[in-house]
Amino acid sequence: MRRELLKCVSRIVVKVGTGLLTDEKKRPDLAQMESLVEQISKLRRAGREVVLVSSGAVGSGMGILGFDRRPSELAELQACAAVGQSRLMATYERFFEGFGLHAAQVLLTHEDLRHHDRHLNARNTLISLLNHGVVPIINENDAVSFTELKFGDNDTLSALVACLLPADLLVILTSVDGLIHDFGKAASRTLSTVERIDDAVERLAGGTTSATAVGGMATKIQAGKIVVRSGIPLVIACGSKKNVLDRVVGGQEEGTVFIPRKDRLRGRKRWIAFFHQPKGSLTVDEGARRALREEGRSLLMPGITRCDGNFSAGDVVRICDRNGTEFARGMAAVDADGVRARAGVPKAVVHRDNLVVL
Repeated sequence: MRRELLKCVSRIVVKVGTGLLTDEKKRPDLAQMESLVEQISKLRRAGREVVLVSSGAVGSGMGILGFDRRPSELAELQACAAVGQSRLMATYERFFEGFGLHAAQVLLTHEDLRHHDRHLNARNTLISLLNHGVVPIINENDAVSFTELKFGDNDTLSALVACLLPADLLVILTSVDGLIHDFGKAASRTLSTVERIDDAVERLAGGTTSATAVGGMATKIQAGKIVVRSGIPLVIACGSKKNVLDRVVGGQEEGTVFIPRKDRLRGRKRWIAFFHQPKGSLTVDEGARRALREEGRSLLMPGITRCDGNFSAGDVVRICDRNGTEFARGMAAVDADGVRARAGVPKAVVHRDNLVVL
C-alpha cells in the first residue's frame, strides 16, 4: 500500500521539530541538522521538490539567552525567537551550500494565509522558489506573532503549507517512531497505517513534556486531519534514524502513514475549512445536519437552533450538531445579530458553495 501510495510523490513538505534540532544545552544540533540537509539534498538531486518547515528558533534562542525552559512571557518568547531564528538560518544556509543548494527563509503568520490575496502570494512565492531549485525553509514569525495570529504549532503550519502548495506528501519528523499504541508500556507498538482518524486514534496521542517544544503527538494528529481531508498522505517518523526520508519516500515500512481521503477538498474549500480561525458557531437540528452532510444543501435559517459568538458576514463559522460536535465550516452570509434576530436575513445563512463538510 505504501509503495503504491507514494510512488508518484514529487513535491514534499518536511517538518522537523525543536527536539531534533537542538541539543541538551539548547544549542543547534549541528550533526542532526547536517544529516537532515544531506537527506533533503539527495531528494532534490532525484528531481523532487522539498519544502522544509523547521522549528528550533525559540529553542536556539533559549540557549543564547540562558533559559532552561520555554518562557511563558510573550516578550521573552519572541526575544528567543528573534535571536534563535538568525542562528538557525545561518546554519541551514552553510550546510545547504555545502551540497550546492540555496535556502530561502519564509516567515509566516496565520493572517498571511487567511487573507485570500496574501494566501495566493505566499503560494506563488513558494512555487517560484521551487522552480529556481531553492529549498524554502518556513517557520512561524514568532518574533511578531501573538495569540490571535498564531498557528499554534509548526505541525499545523506544516499541514497548511502542504495544502497551500499543494504537496504530494507531508512528512513530520519527530523523536519517536510514529503513532504508538500503549506508549510507555512493555507491549507498546508503532502503528504502521492509519486509514481513518477517529476517536480511538486521537486517544493514542498525548501532548509533550519537552522543555523547548509545544504540541506533542496530539498536534500531529490534528495536522493529519487537515492533510488527509485534502487528499495528501502524512507520514510521522523518527527523524534521528539514518536516511529516514529516503526510506519514507521509497515506501518502506518506516513510521506511521495516514491514508488520504478520496473525496479530497479542492483549493477554495481547503481555504475555507483550514485557513481561518472560526469567529463563532451555529448549532443545527438533525434535519439540517442531514441536509448538509448527505444532500449537499445550503444551511437555512429554520435549521439553526443556536448561535454563539460575534461574527460578521463573510466570517467563517463552525457548524455543529445538537451534541456540540463540529461537522462543517462555512462563510456566513449574515452577521451573528442577524441570525439571532431571525428576520430580514438571506434564505441561505451559509450557501453550499461556501460550506465544507469536514
